[in-house]
Amino acid sequence: QVQLVESGGGLVQPGGSLRLSCAASGSGFSINAMGWYRQAPGKQRELVATFTSGGSTNYADSVKGRFTIPRDNAKKTVSLQMSSLEPEDAAVYYCHAIVNIRGLTYQYWGQGTQVTVSS
Repeated sequence: QVQLVESGGGLVQPGGSLRLSCAASGSGFSINAMGWYRQAPGKQRELVATFTSGGSTNYADSVKGRFTIPRDNAKKTVSLQMSSLEPEDAAVYYCHAIVNIRGLTYQYWGQGTQVTVSS
């Protein structure tokens, strides 16, 4: 069993910055991919930024140049550094991981953390 524990989130003014963090805990697993999705009210959950164990990183076009996804592979943590935040970035942000456990692939989600962008 793998758990994703998120921290960060909250209220920030437009143009401000915020950092989310996620730690994967458990035993006997390796990470194939890890990253962040978000879901705004009335909208589908969408990819924000992810990385793979092969080293590739993928960003949504709407966040390129504003968000980065620092990670610590050894500690199995990932962060989402958000800057130049816009009201459209307000959403519940979810940490997501695709892991390998004894040759089988599973995906896990964090509980979600609210990001509000408002003056």
